[in-house]
Amino acid sequence: MGHTRTAVRTAAVGTAAAVLATGAAFGPAPAASAQAARAAQAPQALEAAATAAVADTAGPAATSATSATSATAATAGVRFVDIAGDGGTVLKANVVTPAGTGPADRHPLVVLPTSWATPQIEYLAQARALAGTGYVVVTYNSRGFWQSGGEIEVAGPPDIADASAVIDWALTHTPADPDRVGMAGVSYGAGISLLAAAHDRRIKAVVALSGWADLIDSIYSGRTQHRRAAAFLGGTGQLTGRPGAELRRVLDGFLSSDLSREQEMIDWGRKRSPATHVDRLNANGTAVMLGNAWGDTFFPPNQYASFYEKLTGPKRLELRPGDHATAEATGLLGLPDDTWTSARRWLDHHLRGVDNGVDREQPVRLRSRTSGGYEDYPDWASVGTRERRLALGGERGIRTGLDSGANGGVVLLSNALDQFLGLPPTVSVPLLPRSYAAVWQSERYPTAQRVRGTARLHTTVTPTAAGGTLVAYLYDVGPLGVGKLVSHAPYTFHGRAPGEPFTVDLELFSTAYDVPAGHRLALVVDAADPLYTEHNPAGARLTFSSPPSDPSYLSVPLRAE
Repeated sequence: MGHTRTAVRTAAVGTAAAVLATGAAFGPAPAASAQAARAAQAPQALEAAATAAVADTAGPAATSATSATSATAATAGVRFVDIAGDGGTVLKANVVTPAGTGPADRHPLVVLPTSWATPQIEYLAQARALAGTGYVVVTYNSRGFWQSGGEIEVAGPPDIADASAVIDWALTHTPADPDRVGMAGVSYGAGISLLAAAHDRRIKAVVALSGWADLIDSIYSGRTQHRRAAAFLGGTGQLTGRPGAELRRVLDGFLSSDLSREQEMIDWGRKRSPATHVDRLNANGTAVMLGNAWGDTFFPPNQYASFYEKLTGPKRLELRPGDHATAEATGLLGLPDDTWTSARRWLDHHLRGVDNGVDREQPVRLRSRTSGGYEDYPDWASVGTRERRLALGGERGIRTGLDSGANGGVVLLSNALDQFLGLPPTVSVPLLPRSYAAVWQSERYPTAQRVRGTARLHTTVTPTAAGGTLVAYLYDVGPLGVGKLVSHAPYTFHGRAPGEPFTVDLELFSTAYDVPAGHRLALVVDAADPLYTEHNPAGARLTFSSPPSDPSYLSVPLRAE
């Protein structure tokens, strides 16, 4: 009976962690919002409940571990502790230590900073699985969130210093080996882990899941504010933490489209981008694994792929269907999860010296959104080695100010439906209003077109105003004219001469999608999408042309057959 009660308590903690993590990913319901606010006001109650849930650790380990892992993780100890971060700021943390550790034992250390707006028990299931194979694991609430002190710095210098302080604490207060230190995390924790590794040579390996490498290219790609994503992050940060004055100022300027503060925002984001510090990571020789989803509405995969190509040390890139953090969600529940399995293999090899073959495998692994198997490649350039061009002939003029019906879907929901049910955003291409949507279609393809990588739009635009926004969509169009969204991307311009044509080169978000035989590809361009801030003045028009000296086209990358 004792083991049964413990199993229930362990499962409850894993479920609580996943629910809280999922709440951060999908947005709290009104009742959950009030509950989160009450919890934030009573941190001791939350910690006491979590402590009671894990105090008896003699039950089975999280089901995400292997059977061998479960046997040892069953008696791993969990402690809730306070750690002094940068400037003495208190960071709420928990420590999971391998069972049976003796006074002279030394184990590899993995530090897990929490995701945006999530509490410190987020990684408990994975921490127990790691401890079951011999790791000391310290997870901590990032400063400014929940019970931890300080203000939200968005992976600024204090957050980087906090990570080093947590490592210092672990090396002093746990049986952690100073020569075998790693970091890992999801989303916000991924960004902090990469930045910390660039500044702390002790960190030998990093697993960064659903994170960012370039913060500006993530939420301001195409010089366009990713409005819904930024508003969501700002709202959940306000609900579960304490945004600092700098963050409030930058977010206000970002959401209000204050161009006079654009450079300030860009400088702020660059300082918080691991891509800015890639030379440090390379000099340190850090082993870096990156994982992301094709449809991540916060941190699109393009910026991760670009960052991956610049790394010179041991590296791995894995891309799967889904949206922000949905590929890792089942692992946070303690359920089997491919992403976390890969993460543990990476850490095992680089911190424990396990010869599991990960260093001999093709380092780029992806799964198509429309097929179940994995594909492995030697590098990112090999993903889409063939090119099919869709000619964008003729002239198309569109009005602005109205969503044509073509759009990128709903933050976190649409791409999760694509991941789990195969239901991407759809539109009837024949019914799109041509006054608000420019449309080009290919012929029907006799064979399947396996789109892999980054499609690129090259066209000439003539505006009637100095500034404006356009959004390009690539659709898989079936026999009935129903288009399934393959990829899209926004583009904003400022300071153009009205009536003067200019060239637009736009990368759509990277993807992997199989267009069935008998289907067409269609490019749709309109001027409004609920996901993004629109910069078109009232009554403005955009005209797309294809000059003979510089024809317009869409370049679609295809897998080598």
